[in-house]
Amino acid sequence: MKNDKIVPGIILVLIGAAILLANFGYLHFQWYNIFHLWPIFLVIGGVNLVLANNKTLWASAVKISVLVIGLGLLFFGDFGDRYSFWPRHFSFHNNHRYYNNDDNDGNDDEGDNYDNGQAGSHVFNQPYTNNVKFAKLNINGGATAFYLSDTTNQLFSANTNDNKDRYDFSGSMVDSAYVVNFKMKDHRGFHWDSHDDNRVNLLLNPNPIWSVDLDAGAAKVDFDFSKFKVKALNVRGGAAAFDIKMGEPLASTTVEVNTGVSGVNIKIPENAACSIESNSGLSGNDFDGFTKTSDNHYETPNFAAAKNKMYIHISGGLSGFDVSRY
Repeated sequence: MKNDKIVPGIILVLIGAAILLANFGYLHFQWYNIFHLWPIFLVIGGVNLVLANNKTLWASAVKISVLVIGLGLLFFGDFGDRYSFWPRHFSFHNNHRYYNNDDNDGNDDEGDNYDNGQAGSHVFNQPYTNNVKFAKLNINGGATAFYLSDTTNQLFSANTNDNKDRYDFSGSMVDSAYVVNFKMKDHRGFHWDSHDDNRVNLLLNPNPIWSVDLDAGAAKVDFDFSKFKVKALNVRGGAAAFDIKMGEPLASTTVEVNTGVSGVNIKIPENAACSIESNSGLSGNDFDGFTKTSDNHYETPNFAAAKNKMYIHISGGLSGFDVSRY
Protein backbone atom coordinates (compact mmCIF):
# COMPACT_ATOMS: atom_id res chain seq x y z
CA MET A 1 0.00 0.00 0.00
CA LYS A 2 1.28 3.46 -0.85
CA ASN A 3 2.05 5.78 2.04
CA ASP A 4 -0.51 8.34 0.85
CA LYS A 5 -3.27 5.75 1.37
CA ILE A 6 -2.36 4.89 4.94
CA VAL A 7 -3.85 7.89 6.75
CA PRO A 8 -7.24 7.85 4.93
CA GLY A 9 -7.40 4.11 5.53
CA ILE A 10 -6.68 4.50 9.24
CA ILE A 11 -9.36 7.21 9.51
CA LEU A 12 -12.00 4.96 7.94
CA VAL A 13 -11.01 1.98 10.09
CA LEU A 14 -11.08 3.98 13.33
CA ILE A 15 -14.39 5.69 12.57
CA GLY A 16 -15.99 2.37 11.62
CA ALA A 17 -14.61 0.69 14.75
CA ALA A 18 -15.87 3.53 16.95
CA ILE A 19 -19.39 3.29 15.52
CA LEU A 20 -19.47 -0.48 15.99
CA LEU A 21 -18.24 -0.20 19.59
CA ALA A 22 -20.82 2.52 20.28
CA ASN A 23 -23.61 0.35 18.84
CA PHE A 24 -22.68 -2.49 21.18
CA GLY A 25 -22.34 -0.22 24.20
CA TYR A 26 -18.57 -0.50 24.64
CA LEU A 27 -17.88 3.10 23.72
CA HIS A 28 -19.85 6.18 24.71
CA PHE A 29 -19.24 8.31 21.67
CA GLN A 30 -19.69 12.05 22.18
CA TRP A 31 -21.71 12.81 19.03
CA TYR A 32 -21.77 16.51 19.81
CA ASN A 33 -18.01 16.52 19.23
CA ILE A 34 -18.67 16.29 15.50
CA PHE A 35 -20.11 19.79 15.67
CA HIS A 36 -17.46 21.21 18.00
CA LEU A 37 -14.42 19.61 16.42
CA TRP A 38 -15.16 19.26 12.72
CA PRO A 39 -12.11 21.48 11.87
CA ILE A 40 -9.96 18.54 13.04
CA PHE A 41 -10.54 16.97 9.63
CA LEU A 42 -9.22 20.15 8.01
CA VAL A 43 -6.09 19.98 10.17
CA ILE A 44 -5.53 16.29 9.39
CA GLY A 45 -6.07 16.89 5.68
CA GLY A 46 -3.82 19.94 5.67
CA VAL A 47 -0.94 18.17 7.42
CA ASN A 48 -1.15 15.30 4.97
CA LEU A 49 -1.13 17.67 2.00
CA VAL A 50 1.90 19.57 3.30
CA LEU A 51 3.84 16.36 4.00
CA ALA A 52 2.46 14.37 1.07
CA ASN A 53 5.83 14.13 -0.71
CA ASN A 54 7.92 13.80 2.42
CA LYS A 55 8.73 10.12 2.98
CA THR A 56 10.97 10.60 6.02
CA LEU A 57 10.33 8.92 9.35
CA TRP A 58 9.66 12.20 11.15
CA ALA A 59 7.00 13.22 8.59
CA SER A 60 5.19 9.92 9.04
CA ALA A 61 5.39 10.35 12.82
CA VAL A 62 3.87 13.86 12.58
CA LYS A 63 1.00 12.67 10.36
CA ILE A 64 0.18 9.73 12.61
CA SER A 65 0.46 11.86 15.76
CA VAL A 66 -1.93 14.49 14.40
CA LEU A 67 -4.33 11.72 13.36
CA VAL A 68 -4.25 9.98 16.74
CA ILE A 69 -4.62 13.20 18.76
CA GLY A 70 -7.38 14.55 16.51
CA LEU A 71 -9.49 11.40 16.46
CA GLY A 72 -8.82 10.87 20.17
CA LEU A 73 -10.38 14.25 20.94
CA LEU A 74 -13.24 13.50 18.55
CA PHE A 75 -14.04 10.09 20.05
CA PHE A 76 -13.30 10.63 23.73
CA GLY A 77 -13.36 14.38 24.41
CA ASP A 78 -16.17 15.47 26.74
CA PHE A 79 -17.12 19.07 25.99
CA GLY A 80 -20.75 18.92 27.12
CA ASP A 81 -23.65 19.71 24.80
CA ARG A 82 -22.58 23.17 23.76
CA TYR A 83 -23.32 23.28 20.06
CA SER A 84 -21.53 25.38 17.50
CA PHE A 85 -21.00 24.48 13.86
CA TRP A 86 -19.63 27.68 12.35
CA PRO A 87 -17.01 29.97 13.94
CA ARG A 88 -18.47 32.49 16.33
CA HIS A 89 -19.32 35.98 15.03
CA PHE A 90 -18.54 35.11 11.41
CA SER A 91 -21.00 37.20 9.44
CA PHE A 92 -21.10 38.97 6.11
CA HIS A 93 -24.37 40.35 4.84
CA ASN A 94 -25.99 43.22 2.99
CA ASN A 95 -29.59 42.94 4.11
CA HIS A 96 -29.42 44.08 7.70
CA ARG A 97 -32.11 46.18 9.32
CA TYR A 98 -34.07 46.71 12.50
CA TYR A 99 -37.78 47.17 12.42
CA ASN A 100 -40.92 47.92 14.37
CA ASN A 101 -43.87 46.08 12.93
CA ASP A 102 -47.09 45.92 14.94
CA ASP A 103 -49.88 44.12 13.14
CA ASN A 104 -53.08 44.71 15.08
CA ASP A 105 -55.50 44.79 12.19
CA GLY A 106 -57.55 41.87 13.49
CA ASN A 107 -57.02 39.86 10.30
CA ASP A 108 -57.17 36.19 11.22
CA ASP A 109 -55.40 35.19 8.01
CA GLU A 110 -52.08 36.56 9.17
CA GLY A 111 -50.27 36.12 12.46
CA ASP A 112 -49.93 39.25 14.56
CA ASN A 113 -46.27 40.27 14.66
CA TYR A 114 -45.25 42.44 17.61
CA ASP A 115 -41.83 43.90 18.16
CA ASN A 116 -40.80 45.07 21.61
CA GLY A 117 -38.76 47.93 20.18
CA GLN A 118 -35.40 46.54 21.27
CA ALA A 119 -32.81 45.95 18.58
CA GLY A 120 -32.01 42.27 18.38
CA SER A 121 -35.30 40.99 19.81
CA HIS A 122 -38.64 40.39 18.12
CA VAL A 123 -41.88 38.83 19.35
CA PHE A 124 -44.37 37.02 17.13
CA ASN A 125 -47.84 36.08 18.41
CA GLN A 126 -50.82 34.28 16.94
CA PRO A 127 -53.98 34.70 19.12
CA TYR A 128 -55.86 31.60 20.25
CA THR A 129 -59.59 31.06 19.86
CA ASN A 130 -61.61 28.18 21.30
CA ASN A 131 -62.67 26.89 17.88
CA VAL A 132 -59.08 25.86 17.07
CA LYS A 133 -59.02 22.15 17.89
CA PHE A 134 -56.11 21.22 15.61
CA ALA A 135 -53.00 23.20 14.80
CA LYS A 136 -50.08 22.72 12.42
CA LEU A 137 -46.74 24.42 13.00
CA ASN A 138 -44.22 24.69 10.17
CA ILE A 139 -40.73 25.84 11.18
CA ASN A 140 -37.86 26.42 8.81
CA GLY A 141 -34.48 27.88 9.72
CA GLY A 142 -30.80 27.11 9.95
CA ALA A 143 -27.87 28.29 12.08
CA THR A 144 -30.40 28.75 14.87
CA ALA A 145 -31.03 27.49 18.39
CA PHE A 146 -34.72 26.61 18.84
CA TYR A 147 -36.17 26.11 22.33
CA LEU A 148 -39.65 25.01 23.39
CA SER A 149 -40.51 24.23 26.99
CA ASP A 150 -43.61 26.13 28.13
CA THR A 151 -47.19 27.05 27.32
CA THR A 152 -48.92 30.31 26.36
CA ASN A 153 -52.49 31.58 26.22
CA GLN A 154 -51.76 32.57 22.61
CA LEU A 155 -51.95 29.86 19.99
CA PHE A 156 -48.28 30.42 19.18
CA SER A 157 -45.62 32.77 20.43
CA ALA A 158 -41.98 33.19 19.44
CA ASN A 159 -39.31 35.45 20.86
CA THR A 160 -36.23 35.78 18.69
CA ASN A 161 -32.81 36.98 19.72
CA ASP A 162 -31.51 38.29 16.42
CA ASN A 163 -31.00 41.70 14.87
CA LYS A 164 -31.31 40.89 11.18
CA ASP A 165 -35.08 40.60 10.67
CA ARG A 166 -34.62 36.95 9.74
CA TYR A 167 -38.13 35.52 10.01
CA ASP A 168 -41.41 35.50 8.14
CA PHE A 169 -44.54 34.72 10.13
CA SER A 170 -48.03 33.94 8.90
CA GLY A 171 -51.10 31.94 9.85
CA SER A 172 -54.32 30.76 8.25
CA MET A 173 -57.09 28.20 8.65
CA VAL A 174 -56.61 25.23 6.33
CA ASP A 175 -59.36 22.60 6.39
CA SER A 176 -60.00 21.94 10.08
CA ALA A 177 -56.58 23.05 11.36
CA TYR A 178 -54.99 26.43 11.94
CA VAL A 179 -51.60 26.50 10.21
CA VAL A 180 -48.77 28.64 11.58
CA ASN A 181 -45.71 29.24 9.41
CA PHE A 182 -42.53 30.47 11.06
CA LYS A 183 -39.74 30.55 8.50
CA MET A 184 -36.36 32.12 8.01
CA LYS A 185 -36.22 34.66 5.20
CA ASP A 186 -33.84 34.40 2.29
CA HIS A 187 -31.04 36.86 3.04
CA ARG A 188 -28.30 37.79 0.65
CA GLY A 189 -24.75 37.11 1.70
CA PHE A 190 -23.39 34.84 4.39
CA HIS A 191 -24.86 34.55 7.88
CA TRP A 192 -22.58 32.21 9.77
CA ASP A 193 -23.36 33.55 13.23
CA SER A 194 -23.20 31.36 16.32
CA HIS A 195 -26.46 30.04 17.70
CA ASP A 196 -26.07 32.27 20.77
CA ASP A 197 -26.63 35.19 18.37
CA ASN A 198 -29.69 33.60 16.77
CA ARG A 199 -31.92 32.04 19.41
CA VAL A 200 -35.65 31.42 19.16
CA ASN A 201 -37.82 30.70 22.19
CA LEU A 202 -41.15 29.14 21.25
CA LEU A 203 -44.38 28.81 23.25
CA LEU A 204 -47.46 26.80 22.26
CA ASN A 205 -51.04 26.60 23.51
CA PRO A 206 -51.68 23.23 25.21
CA ASN A 207 -55.34 22.91 24.10
CA PRO A 208 -55.14 21.99 20.37
CA ILE A 209 -53.78 18.75 18.97
CA TRP A 210 -50.51 19.69 17.32
CA SER A 211 -48.65 18.57 14.23
CA VAL A 212 -45.14 20.02 13.96
CA ASP A 213 -42.87 20.06 10.91
CA LEU A 214 -39.31 21.30 11.48
CA ASP A 215 -36.66 21.74 8.79
CA ALA A 216 -33.64 22.80 10.82
CA GLY A 217 -30.60 22.57 8.55
CA ALA A 218 -27.62 23.22 10.82
CA ALA A 219 -29.21 24.02 14.17
CA LYS A 220 -29.63 23.19 17.81
CA VAL A 221 -33.14 22.04 18.74
CA ASP A 222 -34.34 21.59 22.33
CA PHE A 223 -38.07 20.80 22.33
CA ASP A 224 -40.07 19.67 25.37
CA PHE A 225 -43.50 18.47 24.22
CA SER A 226 -44.43 16.87 27.55
CA LYS A 227 -47.15 19.51 28.18
CA PHE A 228 -48.71 19.22 24.72
CA LYS A 229 -50.86 16.87 22.68
CA VAL A 230 -48.75 15.94 19.68
CA LYS A 231 -50.15 13.84 16.86
CA ALA A 232 -47.22 14.15 14.47
CA LEU A 233 -43.66 15.45 14.66
CA ASN A 234 -41.45 15.57 11.57
CA VAL A 235 -37.88 16.82 12.00
CA ARG A 236 -35.17 17.15 9.36
CA GLY A 237 -31.65 18.40 9.85
CA GLY A 238 -28.23 18.33 8.27
CA ALA A 239 -25.56 18.97 10.88
CA ALA A 240 -27.87 19.45 13.85
CA ALA A 241 -28.31 18.58 17.51
CA PHE A 242 -31.80 17.46 18.57
CA ASP A 243 -33.03 17.05 22.14
CA ILE A 244 -36.72 16.10 22.06
CA LYS A 245 -38.93 15.18 25.01
CA MET A 246 -42.30 13.71 24.07
CA GLY A 247 -45.43 13.56 26.22
CA GLU A 248 -47.93 10.72 26.46
CA PRO A 249 -48.93 9.45 23.01
CA LEU A 250 -52.38 9.97 21.56
CA ALA A 251 -54.18 7.03 19.95
CA SER A 252 -51.42 7.27 17.35
CA THR A 253 -48.46 9.63 17.61
CA THR A 254 -45.84 9.59 14.86
CA VAL A 255 -42.29 10.92 15.12
CA GLU A 256 -40.28 11.11 11.89
CA VAL A 257 -36.56 11.93 12.11
CA ASN A 258 -34.36 12.38 9.04
CA THR A 259 -30.83 13.69 9.57
CA GLY A 260 -27.40 13.88 8.00
CA VAL A 261 -24.60 14.24 10.56
CA SER A 262 -26.51 14.88 13.78
CA GLY A 263 -26.94 13.96 17.39
CA VAL A 264 -30.55 12.99 18.20
CA ASN A 265 -31.81 12.37 21.73
CA ILE A 266 -35.48 11.49 22.16
CA LYS A 267 -37.13 10.94 25.54
CA ILE A 268 -40.49 9.23 25.93
CA PRO A 269 -42.61 8.61 29.07
CA GLU A 270 -41.68 5.52 31.07
CA ASN A 271 -44.96 3.71 30.39
CA ALA A 272 -45.51 4.86 26.81
CA ALA A 273 -45.97 2.11 24.22
CA CYS A 274 -43.53 2.78 21.43
CA SER A 275 -42.02 1.18 18.35
CA ILE A 276 -38.89 2.29 16.50
CA GLU A 277 -38.06 1.65 12.88
CA SER A 278 -34.45 2.57 12.18
CA ASN A 279 -32.77 2.97 8.82
CA SER A 280 -29.71 4.73 10.09
CA GLY A 281 -26.82 3.70 7.84
CA LEU A 282 -23.51 4.22 9.66
CA SER A 283 -25.19 5.85 12.65
CA GLY A 284 -24.95 4.74 16.26
CA ASN A 285 -28.17 3.61 17.96
CA ASP A 286 -28.98 3.36 21.65
CA PHE A 287 -32.58 2.30 22.36
CA ASP A 288 -32.70 1.64 26.09
CA GLY A 289 -35.73 -0.39 27.23
CA PHE A 290 -36.63 -1.59 23.72
CA THR A 291 -36.64 -5.14 22.40
CA LYS A 292 -35.45 -5.89 18.89
CA THR A 293 -38.28 -7.69 17.10
CA SER A 294 -36.79 -7.82 13.59
CA ASP A 295 -34.15 -6.13 11.47
CA ASN A 296 -34.23 -2.39 12.15
CA HIS A 297 -37.38 -2.70 14.27
CA TYR A 298 -37.68 -2.29 18.05
CA GLU A 299 -40.62 -2.22 20.50
CA THR A 300 -41.34 -1.61 24.15
CA PRO A 301 -42.67 -4.72 25.96
CA ASN A 302 -46.18 -3.25 26.28
CA PHE A 303 -46.55 -2.16 22.66
CA ALA A 304 -48.83 -4.87 21.26
CA ALA A 305 -51.52 -4.55 23.95
CA ALA A 306 -51.47 -0.75 24.34
CA LYS A 307 -54.36 1.47 23.28
CA ASN A 308 -52.24 4.57 22.64
CA LYS A 309 -49.03 4.10 20.68
CA MET A 310 -46.04 6.10 19.53
CA TYR A 311 -44.29 5.29 16.26
CA ILE A 312 -40.74 6.58 15.76
CA HIS A 313 -39.17 6.35 12.30
CA ILE A 314 -35.47 7.20 12.14
CA SER A 315 -33.23 7.61 9.12
CA GLY A 316 -29.84 9.23 8.89
CA GLY A 317 -26.33 9.08 7.53
CA LEU A 318 -23.60 9.44 10.14
CA SER A 319 -25.58 10.34 13.27
CA GLY A 320 -26.12 9.28 16.83
CA PHE A 321 -29.65 8.25 17.83
CA ASP A 322 -30.59 7.80 21.48
CA VAL A 323 -34.14 6.97 22.58
CA SER A 324 -34.64 6.72 26.35
CA ARG A 325 -37.49 6.76 28.87
CA TYR A 326 -38.19 9.17 31.71
